[in-house]
Amino acid sequence: MTIDLLVVGGGPAGHGAAEAYRDAGGGGRVVVLAAEGRRAYRRPPLSKELLRGEAEAEELALEAAARPEGLRVEWRAGTATALDPRRGAVTLTAGERLAYRTCVLATGAEPVRPAVPGADLPGVHVLRDVGQALALRDAARAARRAVVVGSGFIGCEAAASLRAHGLQVTMLSADRAPQQARLGEEVAARLAGWLADAGVALRGGCELTAVREGDGGLEVVAATGAPLPADLVLLATGVRPRTGLAREAGLELADGGEVLAGTDMGTSAPGVLACGDCCRARHAVAGRHLHVEHWGDALAQGAVAGRRASGAPAAWEAVPGFWSTIGDRTLKYAAWGDGYDEVRVDAGADGTFTAWYRRGGACVGVLAHGRDDDYDAGREAIASGAPCPG
Repeated sequence: MTIDLLVVGGGPAGHGAAEAYRDAGGGGRVVVLAAEGRRAYRRPPLSKELLRGEAEAEELALEAAARPEGLRVEWRAGTATALDPRRGAVTLTAGERLAYRTCVLATGAEPVRPAVPGADLPGVHVLRDVGQALALRDAARAARRAVVVGSGFIGCEAAASLRAHGLQVTMLSADRAPQQARLGEEVAARLAGWLADAGVALRGGCELTAVREGDGGLEVVAATGAPLPADLVLLATGVRPRTGLAREAGLELADGGEVLAGTDMGTSAPGVLACGDCCRARHAVAGRHLHVEHWGDALAQGAVAGRRASGAPAAWEAVPGFWSTIGDRTLKYAAWGDGYDEVRVDAGADGTFTAWYRRGGACVGVLAHGRDDDYDAGREAIASGAPCPG
């Protein structure tokens, strides 16, 4: 029997598509194909509450995902191996073919392991899904020393969470300070201070060259400095979009390898939509294609795809952004995410601050700690193309 809406991917984007399809009045058969074998769950706690042992996997289920019967959605564990847009069919690992009327590709992204010796040794972890987070947590409970490679938000959050286990934690960062290239020197210096407050040692301006087995554990080797001993290593070195299915099906891809999509998540193949980390979609307000890797934006793009699949009008319009908690401090960030010319930081004596990002006279980003009014004003300015407030 032909499936009215086939969603390939059981993460937040896929969940958002199925939920929005029903909310918009879609009454057809919906099947969600989840390679991970789990129903959709909240991913932000993986590097925080789950890793620290303050939450368990079953507590992370998205509300509607915990009651799939309410959405009348069929969740299937499995992996798609081929997409045939011309025939409207997806092939699964065992050879089964699923015919569809509309297919949503929500295949997400996968962690990147640097191309260095030892990156796949036992004790070297990545952090993208529940299983990986639980494996890292178990390893942390038996370890004394950890090295986190990468100073993005996941690396910073996880480093602080590993410190909460009582581990000696060192962060190896290609930037001289965390996210200096992305957020600017002053913000990076503040993040470095937060990590220091949490007890994380930072070795900045260092490139990973190898991980090797050492005396009673592992050794992390950098281009400069002495090797770092470790009982566990976390590679927080970014992700790549999972687009093999789309590429082999002949869908148009962006220069970065993502599936190219319009404001309504439509792709170059009729009847095939794409959303979440696997795609680069045109933003209706920004007027250009953007690739964002934020959990909330995956939900939002999925919702656009679901409404489009139901026949309702839909467009990606929300300003991208996310929140990050490093130790006991929270950042709120919203931005187009494709560059800025100038950053201005307004800081208070109480430790709160706002970073305003500007390009061509318009506000293109805001990052705030302890200043919710600035964050809200920044989002409005970004959406309207207005100058940065202040």
